[in-house]
Amino acid sequence: MPIRDVLLAILIVAIWGISFVVIKAGVADIPPLLLTGFRFLFAGLPLVFFIKKPATTWRYIILYGLSLGVLQFGLLFLSLKLGSTAGMSSVVMQLQAFFTIALAFYLLKEKPKLWQVIGAIVAFSGIFIMGSEKTEGAELVPFLLLIGGALFWGVANIIAKKAGQIDMFSFVIWSSLIPPIPLFALSWMFEDQATIIQTVTNPTWFSVGAVFYLAYPTTVFAFAVWNVLLKRHPTSVVAPFSLLVPIFGVLGGMLILGESMSALAMLGGAVIFVGLLFNVFGARLQQLVRR
Repeated sequence: MPIRDVLLAILIVAIWGISFVVIKAGVADIPPLLLTGFRFLFAGLPLVFFIKKPATTWRYIILYGLSLGVLQFGLLFLSLKLGSTAGMSSVVMQLQAFFTIALAFYLLKEKPKLWQVIGAIVAFSGIFIMGSEKTEGAELVPFLLLIGGALFWGVANIIAKKAGQIDMFSFVIWSSLIPPIPLFALSWMFEDQATIIQTVTNPTWFSVGAVFYLAYPTTVFAFAVWNVLLKRHPTSVVAPFSLLVPIFGVLGGMLILGESMSALAMLGGAVIFVGLLFNVFGARLQQLVRR
């Protein structure tokens, strides 16, 4: 993998990691469901007029949009509004890899590899460690929302797999048309209407910047470049870079937002990260052991 592509991969995961910081700051200024809706509205428009519809049915486009946009990101944005930190969110959301493996086993009859099972056990041990200090008080609900968000990310991954061999960038753009209407409706029903009206009629430069970052660098640019890298190089070479997402998320939360993590949360996060390492590099470790 040439150094140019290595730097591009690091740039993409940095953008994704810092997006947790932007969301955390954004939901302090914009109602979370409204912000989620704006993210997908501008990710889909106006690009949908210039990009061909993916070669799959509307059923998968709609289901993917609902799972990823309304449920995964809706729960994530709500969790950050209710008190989750950007750093912890970036770590917990990576459980999507193991939810995807479990759902593929249950729905698609794909048997997980031994190292994937080990990775899942280790990662969920980290969740229990991290969650042990959140069983009481206001921190439990946002923590559970994060786990729910990771679960629906896994659901979205299965839907994308069922959609067939398609252009994922086109799939993301077209499916971005689905979340805005239900998200805007839910926002109007459950979020402060006066704040919604104020946000829409008199947006601040910060709110505009947050929506721009989440819609274009995070969604459009990052997915486009990531797909280019996946086409140029084997998945086994590109995928490990995603391990840097929670690192950028944690560092960004600390350096930009001044967040801190308790010793127990850091231990749990480290255990989750070890589980992710098993999942990504397990095949290589197994080959080394056999030698």
